[in-house]
Amino acid sequence: MTNIESDLACRDLTKDFDGFRAVDHVSFDVPKGSFFSILGPSGCGKTTLLRMIAGFQSPSSGDLRIKGRSMIGVPPNRRPVSMVFQHLALFPTMSIGDNVGFGLRQRGVGRSEIARRVEEVLDRVGLPGVSARRTDQLSGGQKQRVAIARCMVLEPDVLLLDEPLGALDLKLREHMKVELKSLQAAFDTTFVYITHDQSEALVMSDNIAVMNQGRFEQIGAPHEVYHAPHTAFVAGFVGDANRIDARVSAVNGHFLTLTSAASTEMKVKVADNSLSVGQGVQVFLRPEAIELSKTSKSLDGDHNVSQCTVTSVLFNGANSSVIVRDAGGNMINVAMPQTGSFADLHAGDMVFTSWHPNKARCYPLARA
Repeated sequence: MTNIESDLACRDLTKDFDGFRAVDHVSFDVPKGSFFSILGPSGCGKTTLLRMIAGFQSPSSGDLRIKGRSMIGVPPNRRPVSMVFQHLALFPTMSIGDNVGFGLRQRGVGRSEIARRVEEVLDRVGLPGVSARRTDQLSGGQKQRVAIARCMVLEPDVLLLDEPLGALDLKLREHMKVELKSLQAAFDTTFVYITHDQSEALVMSDNIAVMNQGRFEQIGAPHEVYHAPHTAFVAGFVGDANRIDARVSAVNGHFLTLTSAASTEMKVKVADNSLSVGQGVQVFLRPEAIELSKTSKSLDGDHNVSQCTVTSVLFNGANSSVIVRDAGGNMINVAMPQTGSFADLHAGDMVFTSWHPNKARCYPLARA
């Protein structure tokens, strides 16, 4: 049964193309006034899903409801949705005001009413008094806000955004993450945002759906998806993680003793233990979960301590990291501590790493 509080609800939605299933039995709800991101690699089906919501493609099966009303068979121009594309699709021969008011003119709204609503929405996106200017006089970020204003002036129930930051440079993209979240809150409109960029999804979203091969592998708040991934794919795709293939050598309740292919032994704590001795596993460990020390004495107890050799130092300000090689040959990415005591670290130096058993995530090794 569809939740009446949801602006958007999809039920068992599928889309087939000549024997290929692009969207495979997807179901989800987007609460009213929330920022919902669909995150996944290229080719996972997220754009196809967005186009079905917009009405540009019809589902092969399933149902899609907006405000409780089924959209199956409803053409795009009759749906209470608007869409912002990656390349914005602004009309270069029109003024900013004409661009923003285009949809209202198509609906037959009077000229004075269009002018009023255009000025109002431009003011709300932080661009007052620019309606007479040309679009080529705007910066990339300003064009982004004009594209959103053109959609929001139509007062849609749901705004769809198809990787709208992809064409922007890095610094502007970082700025627009904050800007988009602020605009969504200001308009109190439901945003459905698709991206392959995990940082965009983590920063802006109330909830994230991680998509892989046409299916949703996990839906949850950003901190849940990051800290408690349900599958190996989610653990590897969302955020940085070291992956180590190993085999279970001993089981003691929720504690597993694992042996890597390089014969390195490690202990991992799992919440729900369905693994058995001899079973192959994938271990995922975040770089920031690893403690780094120049001596073994300062490390936390005897939790997975390894003596390692620094192979490279990757300087990136506060996001700097160190690549080390343990005795078994495993290459491990460690977040650089921001204490300043490791500023003189170089390739070839000897260091010690340590990580707590409950900091790693462990999944059965996928069979070929």
